Amino acid sequence: MTHAHEVPNQSGSDHVASRRELPVPTVMVVDPRFGALAGQFFRLFEQTSDGGGALAVYLHGGPVVDIWSGWATRTTRWQSDTVSVSFSTGKGVASTVLHRLVDRGLIDYDAPVAQYWPEFASAGKDTVTVRELLSHRAGLHRVRGLVPGRLALLDHDGLASALACATPDRRRTVMPGYHAVTFGSLVAELTTQVTGMSFTDLVRTEIAEPLALREFWFQVPDQERRRIAKLFPRINPFGIPWGVTSFALSRTPGLKNLAAAGMPDGFDELVRNPAIHDHVMPGWNGVFNARALARMYAAIANRGMVDGIRFLSEDTVAQIGEVQTTARDYVLGLRMNWRLGYHHAFVASRDQSPSAFGHYGLGGSGAFADPDTGLSVAFVTNRMGNTLTPGRPTTCQTGRDGRIDRAPTVSRNAIDVCTDPRVCTLRNTAAQAAHVSVRQIITGHIA
Repeated sequence: MTHAHEVPNQSGSDHVASRRELPVPTVMVVDPRFGALAGQFFRLFEQTSDGGGALAVYLHGGPVVDIWSGWATRTTRWQSDTVSVSFSTGKGVASTVLHRLVDRGLIDYDAPVAQYWPEFASAGKDTVTVRELLSHRAGLHRVRGLVPGRLALLDHDGLASALACATPDRRRTVMPGYHAVTFGSLVAELTTQVTGMSFTDLVRTEIAEPLALREFWFQVPDQERRRIAKLFPRINPFGIPWGVTSFALSRTPGLKNLAAAGMPDGFDELVRNPAIHDHVMPGWNGVFNARALARMYAAIANRGMVDGIRFLSEDTVAQIGEVQTTARDYVLGLRMNWRLGYHHAFVASRDQSPSAFGHYGLGGSGAFADPDTGLSVAFVTNRMGNTLTPGRPTTCQTGRDGRIDRAPTVSRNAIDVCTDPRVCTLRNTAAQAAHVSVRQIITGHIA
């Protein structure tokens, strides 16, 4: 039974029931200050086997880059309206839905999750707060064996019930543990319990409509599915059967948490099943384009405003950017500096921006905001690569043109690792180049 709270009518600049949707652009946008960045992007997709992708950058709430290239399928080119499954990138979108509800006083970060979702109090979780859930400290990282059957992950109600009954990991009180698959379902159920609305409707009313862009989907409308780029070639580590890898990691000290959190049985087949677009799994089945993601993060980078729209209050933006824990993540083995639903935005630079945060996903898709510079960057791709090193942080080597520096990857998780040197390098180099451009702008080196 849904325990819904009354949702007050929205008013002011974010009430967009009649707001016109932004048109799909017919030409690309490249501000001259970001020309080198665009050149690096286009070199990623020189042949069909490279797949395709899109890159978008906002600066101080306005678009400065909106480009796309490559192939959406083996026979069709990537178009302006192409979208792609972006895996854990969707965690940032799901978190932003929740922050919009906080802005309206419907959720308190420091309240117990069980205050809004009573069943969640089971098995000693009555004290777990919304803040802890958003920073991966709910102790519910395990997905292997959580629900029976390969298709059970598509049953949101069943998965939410299993999570409500689950016993949390005891390490949660001292360190975070990345909820690779379960995070999105937890956020979706919490927000649904609060509002009585489906998560699909919440994403539409809280994200897509205020930003005047429809390309924020977990459950994809039938008429839009023709636009989804085909993922290739595979997500299997080293080409080894998924089940073999998952089983081996689950028996390996130091790596078993990776398998428990991110390698459920049959997941490699599930991500290729068109049925995933019928369901809401915000931890991994989000479908977006770079334009939409960059616009959402632009609001966060610009004190809650984008294109004259008050998307989030300044107070909420300040809170969501605060680091909640610097402890090592017991699933990833890294210090992710978790914010409220986002991680530190790792970039290919020795000079990391301490204020930048967002969320990356499998294959290199991802997006982030940097409130210190007013910058947001988003990149999506369908090229998954064919190798990964889940046992330790990998390093992406120099690009084919020899001008792209080595770039550390984001995580050790099999669900969120750099699986292709070119994609990972672009993701990180895009951020690096954009940061350099912003610094030049600020110091007056560019007229």
